[in-house]
Amino acid sequence: MNISLIDVAVIAIYLIGITAFGIWVGYRRETTSDQYFLASHSLNWFTVGAAVFTSNISTIHLVGLAAGGAKDGMVIGNFELMACTTLILLALIFAPFYINSGVKTLPEFLERRYCPSARTFMAVIGLLGALLIHIGISLFAAAKVFESFLGVPMIWTIIVLSLFTVVYTILGGLKAVVMTENIQVVLLLLGATLVTVLGLFALPSVGVNDIASFRASLPPDHMKMLHPLVNAKGHLSEFSWLGILLGYPILGIWYWCADQTHVQRVLAARSLKDGQNGALFAGFLKITPVFLMVLPGVIGYVLWSKGAFQLHNVPGTNNPDFNTMLPELINHLVPVGLKGLLAACMAAALMSCMAAALNSCATLISMDMVKRMRPEATDKSVVFIGRVATAVIMVLAMLWSTQGNQFGTIFEAINKIPMTFAPAVTTVFVLGVLWKRGTKEAAMTTLYLGSLIGVGYFMIDMPGVGRMFLGESAGPDFLGLVSDPAVGLGVPFMLVGPFIAVVCFGIYIVTSLLTPAMDEAEVAKVCWDHPLAFMKGPVEAVSDPRIVTLILLGSLAVIYLWIR
Repeated sequence: MNISLIDVAVIAIYLIGITAFGIWVGYRRETTSDQYFLASHSLNWFTVGAAVFTSNISTIHLVGLAAGGAKDGMVIGNFELMACTTLILLALIFAPFYINSGVKTLPEFLERRYCPSARTFMAVIGLLGALLIHIGISLFAAAKVFESFLGVPMIWTIIVLSLFTVVYTILGGLKAVVMTENIQVVLLLLGATLVTVLGLFALPSVGVNDIASFRASLPPDHMKMLHPLVNAKGHLSEFSWLGILLGYPILGIWYWCADQTHVQRVLAARSLKDGQNGALFAGFLKITPVFLMVLPGVIGYVLWSKGAFQLHNVPGTNNPDFNTMLPELINHLVPVGLKGLLAACMAAALMSCMAAALNSCATLISMDMVKRMRPEATDKSVVFIGRVATAVIMVLAMLWSTQGNQFGTIFEAINKIPMTFAPAVTTVFVLGVLWKRGTKEAAMTTLYLGSLIGVGYFMIDMPGVGRMFLGESAGPDFLGLVSDPAVGLGVPFMLVGPFIAVVCFGIYIVTSLLTPAMDEAEVAKVCWDHPLAFMKGPVEAVSDPRIVTLILLGSLAVIYLWIR
């Protein structure tokens, strides 16, 4: 193994220390379901924000953002900056109803707005998303990284990190998860800063001494955040400004406003204001990956293109495998001894994401399934079932993670997979809180038909399916019947999402108008009077979420004007 005893010691100290801390802050012999799943609604804005941020940043993001920065440039940073806008929607539009209604899960909120069937549908979607993406693929990505730059066999990474994470998650509940995330967010950002700084200091060694020479070493538009609708080859750009503007909200509203894994931290806030400002604080934190995770990939591209280190090719092609950029960059920049620190940072990213997803799965199973089937169940038995569910989900995710090699580019996969159901879910949540006329029949029709359309698109656009129809004419770099610009339609997945969303909105509105209106008094409890109703009320302090929102939007505007 390419690892020193010092590195091993650092990793071991971190794993043991974070597990012990999690158990210490979270474990209670006699705990209630409210304590176990929602930390007794005791979280302040800082803890909420840090927990929301770290529940999102997994090894997929560390590896994927660096790979995207190397392959496509700073445009990948839009996925992080646009997250700020959807976190604003969470804080101002959705959180007031989530927190004031006292729900423990988002499926429970859908039941209050629509019907029990909507709750069941969302619970299943939440479990599948957490199992397949948040835990399984994240675990696979981490194992690949550890194998690449530390020489640790994949299976050992999967087993060791899973065991440590599941122990403090099972014993400590949400309190253990979010308190460990407070530590992990600091470690994660310090590690990302270290790689960025070492990368900048390494540039003069390859003859890059100023910004002009840095830009000259990159492909055109690599340092631009906004790409044109059509690229130099005359094809639709994969990440054009229009695709980002229209496509990201479809994914982002599901991911940040309707996914239990992230929103559960907001539900555990000690007050509405703490929940809202916590979501906004997470928005400020989401700015940092642009400069600490995407930019290192761009720096790595310059170092690689100047011959500082080598990248393996994607199997079967002559294209460099940019998914290996981060581990190769670390191997090139980081001396022995500090590799253990970087490994601990990556472990922090993975463990925080897994712990968040595991706890949300336990909550969904216990509250949206078991408690509904057995309403007489005691708190003790519900918590016990939650702990057992956590262990079972972890085992399933470990087994699923070993199949990660079945995918091509992981970062694109984790954005394309949710496109199967995100347009339908986004439609049901957005119109559900903004339009009182929306009905339960409209919600269920949209969820079923919208998801069916999404699954159909995903299946048709799989490269293997396309090759069945096109044969050898598909070529080795074929992207799919919809995505491929040469022999397919050439429509990037970021533009497909808005098309599906328009269909979902149409289904919802038409079905609502054709079905009986729901009880107006009940709907009013979980729906705004009009889309701008959240602006009502006096502004009492600078900490008012509406003022914090303006500061966040101003920060985004400055960044876009700077790197446009």
